[in-house]
Amino acid sequence: MIRPTLEELTSEVNSRYTLVVMAARRARQVMNTYQKRADSWAEKPVTRALKEIAAGKVTYTRPASAENEAVQ
Repeated sequence: MIRPTLEELTSEVNSRYTLVVMAARRARQVMNTYQKRADSWAEKPVTRALKEIAAGKVTYTRPASAENEAVQ
């Protein structure tokens, strides 16, 4: 069985698109850290990023856009 499940991940974010962006950004950070430290790959960067998102270690904030500010 694949862990974490999609249901666990979508409970942490409001959309699948947000989940994909968060996972991609965190996976790049993990890859860069491993390359600098020359560590071995215990697990793939995307897997680690998804586990961190499911655990609540990675969060996001949605910046206010100029359109929303102009309307209010």
